[in-house]
Formats: sequence, C-alpha cells, structure tokens
Amino acid sequence: MLYKEAGVDVGLGDEFARRIKSLAESTFSPRVLTTLGGFSACYSLEGHRAPVIVASTDGVGTKLKMAFMVDRHDTVGIDLVAMCVNDILVSGAQPLFFMDYIATGKLELEKTVSLIEEIVKGCKEAGCSLIGGETVEMPGFYGQGEYDLVGFVLGIASRGEMIDGSEISAGDRLIGLASSGLHSNGYSLVRKIVFDQLNLHVDDWVEELGRTIGEELLEPTRIYVKPVIPLRQEFRLKGIAHITGGGIKGNLSRILPRNCKKASLRKGGWQVPPIFSFLQREGRIPEEEMWRTFNNGIGMILVVKAEETEGVLTRLKGLGERAFLIGQISEARGEGERVEFI
Repeated sequence: MLYKEAGVDVGLGDEFARRIKSLAESTFSPRVLTTLGGFSACYSLEGHRAPVIVASTDGVGTKLKMAFMVDRHDTVGIDLVAMCVNDILVSGAQPLFFMDYIATGKLELEKTVSLIEEIVKGCKEAGCSLIGGETVEMPGFYGQGEYDLVGFVLGIASRGEMIDGSEISAGDRLIGLASSGLHSNGYSLVRKIVFDQLNLHVDDWVEELGRTIGEELLEPTRIYVKPVIPLRQEFRLKGIAHITGGGIKGNLSRILPRNCKKASLRKGGWQVPPIFSFLQREGRIPEEEMWRTFNNGIGMILVVKAEETEGVLTRLKGLGERAFLIGQISEARGEGERVEFI
C-alpha cells in the first residue's frame, strides 16, 4: 500500500512547497540567512544593542468556520499574522519574522496556496519575513475542506525601550485605534446569533451592514505595525493594549500597574462599527457582556502623557489612522473595577 492510498499525497506536498517558495521569499530581508525548504530557518540579529527577543503564537479561532462556510480563504491568513504581531507590538517590539503551521485532512493545493498568499500579504503589512512553516496532511483528523492555522512571530526591542505599563500614572490619556470590525474574537457567540438564532445564510444581504453577513464576518483583523512603530519613535508610549478576547475591559486591565490605577473610558467617544449594535440588538446581549467579549470598534489602546495627547492624535491622523481620545487614567481606591465606562 502507498502513503497516498492512506490519504497523504507527498507529491502534492512537494508541489505546494514549490508554489509557495517564491511567495515566502518575497518577504525576506537581508537578515534572513536561509532559503525556504530547509529543516530550520536562520535570522541574524546583528546591529541590535541590548536586544530583547519578544515572541508570540496565536490562531484565528472559530472564525475559520466562516471561511469554511463561505468557501473563501483569502482573509484568514491576514488574521493569523495580525493576531500574532499585534500582541508583540504592545511590548514595543518590531516584528522580525513569522512562521506558520497549517494542518488539514487533505491538502487542497489552490486553497492552501491562497492561504499562504494572504499570510505573505500580512507579513508585508507588518514588515516581517515569512521564513518557514509546516503544512501537514492528517487524514481522518479534520472534516472535509477543513483546516487549522497557527502562527508564530518573533520580534525585537531594546531593553531600555520596552513598554510594560509600569510608568502609567494618573492623568495619562487613552487613545483608541479603530478596529475593522470583529477582528478574530467572539465568533462562537456571533455564529450562534447569526446562524442558529437568526437563521441567516452567509450570502444574505444585511442593509444595516451594507453587505452580506458572510463578507462582514470575514473582514480581516487590522495590523497596527505601521502606525505604532513610527509613533513610539517620536513619543513615549507608556502602555499598549491589544483588544482581543476579553474585550476592552479584560485587555486594558492587563497593562495597568498594580498600584491601584483605574482606566475611565467615555461611552460614545468613538465610532462603533454597525456590526456591534446589530449583534447586541439581535442577540439581546447585555452591555456588560459586549464590553468583555468584543472590541466594540477599538482594536488597540495607547496610554500617553496628557501633554502629548494632541501631538499623538495629529501624528496618527497624518499616518492615515482613525484614532480617538477615549478616556484617561485616574487613581483607584479599594478593590473596585479597574476599567469603567462613563
């Protein structure tokens, strides 16, 4: 019996590797020391003083179910890169290189190449190199047409320029960077509302959203490298929160120092994409649940000095970013909520 008869096509895997080699190498910087296809990848850190390596790994979660339902695979690769690189940005790190892991029951060449094309697009947006990865066939492990994605990113920061939230103090301002929509969180609840409760089909047009529900739910996660990296070179960013699972409340509280600091955010202080009001209304989601589940229109929050607020907002506007002054830091007393909405 041949391996192919057991469900693993080595020849197809070789063809896939050949197809994606030039795609991945189009992201290479001079610091990449190996070509695609070896047993490992090498990257030079030459030129960095007191370097700190910053790493993260993440996936796309059940948003992949949307890609399967719509049979559209040209956005989740960007989601994968975004979820990883945005997480290391909060430490002030510059992404250097990215690696991916794709597992599927049966390798579908065109679909998987499309995934790599979008990962490459995300890497170029983030300014990092796709230097390797793993694509594996696992017959009987995944349903027909299904796959899983995992990403790994490594970045670098100078020890003296790390951002850890320890300098956050009362009076600091909170600046929110607009999200593109749901990003990649809360999809188990979203699918339950949209498909189980409302019985919508992915091709159904939703007037409130101005497009089909499938198109809305596959809107890719924003990558914030281009606005944040130049901004941190001009201003002292005291803290950064990536708003993912746990929503604004859960993620902003993670960067507040232990000395009883509290973040107060102004409801209505930013433009909220219509998908959030649609879900809250149709799913009868309590307001508190919205705050701790979704980003509600803010994908990243920056903590800056009060006197630098206008300068930061002006610079972000010049970078083409939609940014909002959404709140401030104050002293907290007792064991109350560390993030409040007023």
